Amino acid sequence: MAALGSLPLNSPTLRQLAADYLAHAQTERRLAEGTLVNYRRDLDDLLQRAETLGAAQIESVHIRRWAAQLHAGGMSPRAIAARLSAWRSFFRWMGRLGFVAANPVQDVRAPKAAKPLPKALSVDQAVALAAYSPQKSTPAARPHRRPHQAEPFATRSARVHAIAELLYSCGLRVSELTGLDVRASKTARGWIDWDAAEATVTGKGNKRRSVPIGRPALLALRQWLEQRPALLRPDADADAQVALFLGARGARLTPQRVWLELREHARAAGLDARVHPHMLRHSFASHVLQSSGDLRAVQELLGHSSIATTQVYTRLDFQHLAKVYDAAHPRARKKP
Repeated sequence: MAALGSLPLNSPTLRQLAADYLAHAQTERRLAEGTLVNYRRDLDDLLQRAETLGAAQIESVHIRRWAAQLHAGGMSPRAIAARLSAWRSFFRWMGRLGFVAANPVQDVRAPKAAKPLPKALSVDQAVALAAYSPQKSTPAARPHRRPHQAEPFATRSARVHAIAELLYSCGLRVSELTGLDVRASKTARGWIDWDAAEATVTGKGNKRRSVPIGRPALLALRQWLEQRPALLRPDADADAQVALFLGARGARLTPQRVWLELREHARAAGLDARVHPHMLRHSFASHVLQSSGDLRAVQELLGHSSIATTQVYTRLDFQHLAKVYDAAHPRARKKP
């Protein structure tokens, strides 16, 4: 194997150059053994596809064709991206040494990976979670994190119950929920209109929207308001005085605290799923779409700028229907 600094210009074969590049990666870049194994595999694949081509003869059209062949062969977009990255680094190294004039992999990208479907609760799970009100005598209802000593159990219980109901009733983002004030004002980013039974929030891009609040959520909110004064301190700042949800220390509740309390609430309610605020937003959207079939209305309720963002829930809905079909239809595919 030739030393890196003594490679004669334009004489080595592609295979020789690949061997020198791997030596460079090992001795100078000090890559981990696992990474070197992957690079060796990726370069072996390149050598097999290039066959008799020299390094300077490989063009972008070849790389695109080979990437398409990998995709057609079942390789995942992520794995193709990793392979292209190895090839790109190899050609970049050859370019620095003058063996190629341009990098043929530079503008070649792997196929886009399919976006995973958002995780949503079933209707029964979501209703059970929203309706659950922890009892002090229930061991499962005790939070895993030690609550602040000044926060009564009834106050904490009423708050998390109202949060779960409101998230599922309105499909709010957690930032929209924590930004809610008790009533409207010139400086408020969000508030509850008690007479109209609506939550007005400011979402992404400072877009304001109003979402109806269901009766159970409205009742849970009123029960929380009865407990809220227990956390409102006499010296509270202006933000705490108007915030709808207060934490144990008397300040506006943070999104991080909502995540923790909702997860504890889900465990206490007997749900195995790792529930988080956005899961209730997905559940809200999926269940409204299943019942109404009105994608445009779901878009407006969620505050999406583009209908394309909301269309993911049509795939989620179809997934639900496919499961029902497979489980119930006499002619559905069954395992032998």
